[in-house]
Amino acid sequence: MDKPIADSANDDVGVLQATSQKILDNINSVVLGKESVARLCVVALIAGEHVLLEDVPGVGKTMMAKAIARSIDANFSRVQFTPDLLPSDILGSSVYNTEKGSFVFNYGAVFSNFVLADEINRAPPRTQSALLEAMSDNQISVDGTTYELPDPFMVIATQNPFEFEGTYVLPESQLDRFLMRLSMGYPDRGYESQIMLNHKGGDPVESISPVCPVEDIVQIRAAVRDVTVEESLVTYMMNVVNATREAPDISVGISTRGALAWYHAIQALAFLEGRNFAIPDDARTLALHVLPHRIQLRGGFQGARRKESEAAIVEILSRQSLPG
Repeated sequence: MDKPIADSANDDVGVLQATSQKILDNINSVVLGKESVARLCVVALIAGEHVLLEDVPGVGKTMMAKAIARSIDANFSRVQFTPDLLPSDILGSSVYNTEKGSFVFNYGAVFSNFVLADEINRAPPRTQSALLEAMSDNQISVDGTTYELPDPFMVIATQNPFEFEGTYVLPESQLDRFLMRLSMGYPDRGYESQIMLNHKGGDPVESISPVCPVEDIVQIRAAVRDVTVEESLVTYMMNVVNATREAPDISVGISTRGALAWYHAIQALAFLEGRNFAIPDDARTLALHVLPHRIQLRGGFQGARRKESEAAIVEILSRQSLPG
């Protein structure tokens, strides 16, 4: 006897949720002691968004990015951002072909499912901004022609703290394209010892295998959009968003794009945890990772005020009651 259509659909969603968990497990098998960061990165992946990993050199930012990309059977490219990197190095350029007597477009590194923008803040703002259209619209425009990017498309960027020599502060418009700005932090002593042992035979990331085809990510992202977010939770979110716009110490509050990003992240976290509905804790947990880099405080140099921005969001959250 055939299963009812509704039951079959639920089974399909369950398979996709299990696939999401397999991706997370695959990442955790090589990036040790960073389960919470890995979970948030997978949330960004299945939400259809991008992620920025910020921390001092050598704590596993690039390894995390590579582990995410290698967990899916998809195209992957890495761009090392340097002061002399040009936008055409990322996007591609039109070159005159003498045999054909016409210009031919040479595709850049951005034409991949996963793009690792390594040390993104070592390139000047003009080069950083080359990714803006790609990250917001999944397309680029070169010489008056628009080119569609692969689906799915995700930018995983790493950057060193702004006070490191040779770095440029990411502009607010670029930061707003990232769902989250995450810090890796140093590993615990026990995990660090295991990391040393794991690397004696080479980079463990090179040994992991994909757990799903790229088409599964497209299906997962579509299923994430079906996760239910109750109206009471949306009201709570809007209370927080409006509070950032009215706070006296905040000059620029959360934009509509930021509110939508928070909403999609909530759906993705619920999906990853095997639910088809969001709960208030999803909103509270993700607010601390999705919102701080989207506000601007009054006075001072914004790049130096990450902790103050996070504290401002914590203060606003403390004044808002979660729905029952």
